[in-house]
Amino acid sequence: MDFLQDAISTVHDHRNIDASQEQRFNERLAQRRACVLIPCLFDELRRPALALTRDVLARFSNLSHLVIALAADHQDEVEQTKAFFQEMPCPVQVLWTNGPVLRDFMAHTHDAGLDVLGPAGKGWAVWVGLAAATLEAELIALFDADIRTFNPSYPVRMLSPLLERQFGVAYVKAFYSRLSLEENRMHGRATRLFVMPILDALQQLVGPKTLLSYMHAFRYPLSGEFSFTADLALNLRVPCDWGLEMGLLAEVYRNLTISHIAQVDLGVFDHKHKGIGTARMEGLQRMCSEILACLMRALMEHESIALSREEAATLEVLYQRIAKDRVRQHHLDAAINNLPYDRHAEESIVNCFAKLIRPCWSDFMNAPAGFRLPSWTRALAFNPNLRQEVVAAATKSTAPIQVT
Repeated sequence: MDFLQDAISTVHDHRNIDASQEQRFNERLAQRRACVLIPCLFDELRRPALALTRDVLARFSNLSHLVIALAADHQDEVEQTKAFFQEMPCPVQVLWTNGPVLRDFMAHTHDAGLDVLGPAGKGWAVWVGLAAATLEAELIALFDADIRTFNPSYPVRMLSPLLERQFGVAYVKAFYSRLSLEENRMHGRATRLFVMPILDALQQLVGPKTLLSYMHAFRYPLSGEFSFTADLALNLRVPCDWGLEMGLLAEVYRNLTISHIAQVDLGVFDHKHKGIGTARMEGLQRMCSEILACLMRALMEHESIALSREEAATLEVLYQRIAKDRVRQHHLDAAINNLPYDRHAEESIVNCFAKLIRPCWSDFMNAPAGFRLPSWTRALAFNPNLRQEVVAAATKSTAPIQVT
């Protein structure tokens, strides 16, 4: 059994959550307003994962509300989404994040002087969702819409460290074992084969910097499940690319001391899997490129370090050696646990990821600042009523679902 504690306080998965713990958690929810935010493509309504998440969350009647940050093609899909969540015991707010009213409103806001025209995607959905969530809730938990293993322990474990003020926790990050339900095959390739080895390589290249040690202390830096206080949520700039999760970790680093951060083990976890892609800006290749750009930007911001051309070449060599050592270790782990594992395929992925490093460095140095949506604190300095106006535009002709 794992008891390891590192720089980030770690809540291990030592015991299953039983019915009495669920009940106590629901009672505590009545004492502090906590909501769940789910960024969601309409297509997720056609898959069983989102129905499972909805049915599990319905067991916690004292949630203050549920925010669905929806990407949909037309109004009828918004209405279907409202109907999908109609039986929830708490109020549900469906925000049409790419709807025409919100698009027009944000274009007007941009023209008036606030740069808020980010590309569509999870980052944009999170930013819009936080407008609604922070208006009503003190605590916010964010879950993806495609989790196939969602169970009551997820909200209990993600929100409990925040509910108890005595712990002083303001941000909680999930970690888990990424095993597919059907094959028990190891997934999480972007984390296993790129993020953790590249962090190791960067530490060898530039030294054991505080930022890199902080990032490395997270068991699963790319997990899309996290919870935080509304105060913290209001102060985070939100990336709009595949660097979202790493970028938010850098923002948390900027805003909190490490004693206010925790990570929680959610056990075995499965969701949709992304392909490697056939070109540099497709699939996991694009994800890893944007993650590396995020890391290089964070090193500039927090450690005043800019990699040279020679260092980028060195990073490629270091990464490849470290990542192939990790492949050997994963092979051993899989073999002893009788899990299917294709070592050749994994080493081929490492070779593919290594070839991304120097082109990514070149692209990054041409535009190192990148783009992030402004923190809500910054946005409210532009317009103190902007959250209410964004929510109104995102719910135009889609009034909140009220509990009957």
